[in-house]
Amino acid sequence: MVTACASAIVLRFAIGMLAFGMASAAATAQQGTFYAGKTVTIIVGVNAGGTVDTMARTFVSYLTKHIEGHPNFIVSNMLGAGGLVATNYIGEKAAKDGLSLNFQNLDPLAQALGNQGLRVRYDQLEFIGGIGDTRTNYARSDAAPGGMKKPADLMKAQGIAVGAYNNTDISGLLAKLTLDVLGVKHKFITGYRGGQDIFLAMQRGEVQMQNTSISSLRTRSAAFIKSGEGIALNYLVTIDKQGNYQRNKYITEMPAFPDLYREIHGRLPAGPEWEAFNWLIQQFGDLAFAMFAPPGTPPAALAALRNGYAAAMADPGLVEHAIKTTGLPYDPVSAEKGTAVLAALSSVSPDILATVRGSIDALGK
Repeated sequence: MVTACASAIVLRFAIGMLAFGMASAAATAQQGTFYAGKTVTIIVGVNAGGTVDTMARTFVSYLTKHIEGHPNFIVSNMLGAGGLVATNYIGEKAAKDGLSLNFQNLDPLAQALGNQGLRVRYDQLEFIGGIGDTRTNYARSDAAPGGMKKPADLMKAQGIAVGAYNNTDISGLLAKLTLDVLGVKHKFITGYRGGQDIFLAMQRGEVQMQNTSISSLRTRSAAFIKSGEGIALNYLVTIDKQGNYQRNKYITEMPAFPDLYREIHGRLPAGPEWEAFNWLIQQFGDLAFAMFAPPGTPPAALAALRNGYAAAMADPGLVEHAIKTTGLPYDPVSAEKGTAVLAALSSVSPDILATVRGSIDALGK
């Protein structure tokens, strides 16, 4: 009886493993053929020429190469509310067929603060992959009386204008909080359709300061700074509870924000505004840009997209392109890590949110 029972168990296990293997093979085959002959649209929520749009268009050839089935990709711009219109579209209206994606800079405050312009939650979307980022501040050299020759001259500026998409645009708020923490008077101008719009406003003198990615600073804004019209002020890093922070070895043309603050004030930053600022810096460092699919996208499509995205980000050609154009590689964020970052948005410290909300509320006064 024991032998017969054991044999039955072994037989059932073998049948189960065979079924599992057949199912896995079928899933792999389905994943491999899902995108054959198809066209995928990547929807970008800001205007052409900005950081997000440029990244999306750069990735296309690598995604085509690494996604099984080698689909065609097109990039389409859907403007409105600093990218929230595109995010809402992918969550509410886009077909759940794996052929519509959204590549976007995140607006975590829109979710954390309950901005009515964002009708979907990021963690309700299907996360494909993302990129962390090092953010930088730069300004017009003539934003301060007598001109700015070095970053610390920012302290001489009065009423410096910061450009942003909307009141919860995290890049705009990073620039604003930079000035808040340093103690520089400023004003906040919203309504721009993307980073390129803000850069053009910088060139016109309509705004005097912008927060942007290190890649955009070294590409789109490079000639502006080299000409002397603009000046790179600082790049942003987080400080832990022990006062430690990691300088970026790839960035030598400007100081880290803590170094600039110490040069100006003789100590490291502290206080509620700094705590909120530090949290926002970490958000962009952990996950600044993300690719999403609509909820309910077929598992075979998600598997192909996630595997292809990860392989594309590791492609030597893309790595070489990033280093050649910006001097540093991209900082890829896996589906597992990105999902965890988005889930954590629901547990942000109430004190931090209260400070940020107060800073935003002050914009209307």
